[in-house]
Amino acid sequence: MEESSRFITIDNWLFEVKTVRASRIGNNKNQPTATANCNMNGDTIYVDGLLTRDNQEFSKSDFLSFYKFCKQMKVESCSFHRYQHGGSISKDIKVSAIDKMKKI
Repeated sequence: MEESSRFITIDNWLFEVKTVRASRIGNNKNQPTATANCNMNGDTIYVDGLLTRDNQEFSKSDFLSFYKFCKQMKVESCSFHRYQHGGSISKDIKVSAIDKMKKI
């Protein structure tokens, strides 16, 4: 198994990062302006529980931060799920497709 940022070997233990809690911090570092739970399974990150404060927008800049995280964790796809404006929204994104778009 290739060791990456998702797998850490210490002594005779292999630790695998499976769950991450993400918080967007604003001016007051004690009160996040957005939070998300990220669960990793195979080559996919599932982002759920994505909440923004006062219905703030999940911006392009926010999305790019999650893209960079996906690249660092060496996953192929990301599945976003959130409730917005009273409805459920899901988006599945291929990380490699974004790589191709960035080259254009």
